[in-house]
Amino acid sequence: MNIGHILWLALIVSPGSAAAADPFATGAVNSGFTLNGFGTLGFARSDNDQAQYVRDLSQPYGLTTNGTAKVDSVLGLQAAYRFDNKLDGMLQAISRYRYDGSYRPEISWAFLHYSPDPDLNLRVGRLGTEFYMSADSRLVGYANLTVRPPPDYFGPLIFSYLDGFDVDLARPVANGLLRGKLFAGYSPESSPFVGNITWDLSGTLLAGGYLDYQTGPWQIRLGHVQARFNKELPLDALVPGIIEAAPELSVSDKWARFDSLGVVYDPGPFQFQAMFSQTRHDSATYEDTRAGYAIASYRIGKATPYLGYSRTLSKANRFAPTSPPLAAQIASATHSDQYTWFLGGRWDIRKDLDLKAQVDWVRGSPSSIFPFRGDPVVWDGRMTVFSLTLDFVF
Repeated sequence: MNIGHILWLALIVSPGSAAAADPFATGAVNSGFTLNGFGTLGFARSDNDQAQYVRDLSQPYGLTTNGTAKVDSVLGLQAAYRFDNKLDGMLQAISRYRYDGSYRPEISWAFLHYSPDPDLNLRVGRLGTEFYMSADSRLVGYANLTVRPPPDYFGPLIFSYLDGFDVDLARPVANGLLRGKLFAGYSPESSPFVGNITWDLSGTLLAGGYLDYQTGPWQIRLGHVQARFNKELPLDALVPGIIEAAPELSVSDKWARFDSLGVVYDPGPFQFQAMFSQTRHDSATYEDTRAGYAIASYRIGKATPYLGYSRTLSKANRFAPTSPPLAAQIASATHSDQYTWFLGGRWDIRKDLDLKAQVDWVRGSPSSIFPFRGDPVVWDGRMTVFSLTLDFVF
């Protein structure tokens, strides 16, 4: 039994739990030391063995008709200490299915937070990435309505945290609150590539920010993030000399740009959320992509049924006539062209525990292989995924 399984067992058999008011909000700590946590126990299976469905591309293998608990299960612990009314610190460790196939715990947050006044927040250390609205809390199942954030939208996002800083400033505007954030840092992570080959992302520069406006039941966020990769994809491990033969496949010192728009309307008990993004790459290895999703839900007592739709579509890159034909074949492995309807329900058993069930109907072109793992080059573009999760905080 590995350490990830031991952590799960220890949490499952622990008696009772004290619900945290909001253990995921920056600065939500009392005087002195506090300890909180979150987790998800999940199981999912699909009706298709031709492609392996993953939560996102940070996972090396996915679920098939056999079903698995590894795709959605996660455990996190948060320790916070408030030094005074302006300075506090946060440390978060998580155990999840990692790029190397292990469940080895990792430090995902480790920062000092300074707030000289209620409208200004400064953080330095290891921070969750905020490429899109809700991106920094996408591993916290209890904080999300659905079983998992839609993979058509969040799936290609392989960055979970960075080592750097952010600055957050809020001001009242009209009848609402305008908030702006800027952040920058370097990725310390790695990502699975093909099989047991991994891509070292360490040293990748991440910089960006967003404007967020909240008024009444509305929240609107406009974001932009840029990533400059520090190391090459391990393409030469598959095809020796391919980057030299096709330099447009190089990603080192090349930029990727992520633009997004998120909208949430929540007058209660009805809620609607929609997000749109565009990703552009300087390297021809990755195709430029547009993606989006929409979810509508209605709370009825402790139950919240929801219906959602997501879509992703990328555009094939053109290569020079002198490039080897294999270059275009490599780039086609990052192609996506599919949509997903998903239907589910959340039951809040108590204020710190929920149960979710969800069905996803994936429909797309057989050439849409980027959101998956395994060897999906022969799949027919159709898949149905059945999921069940238990989310908790303590």
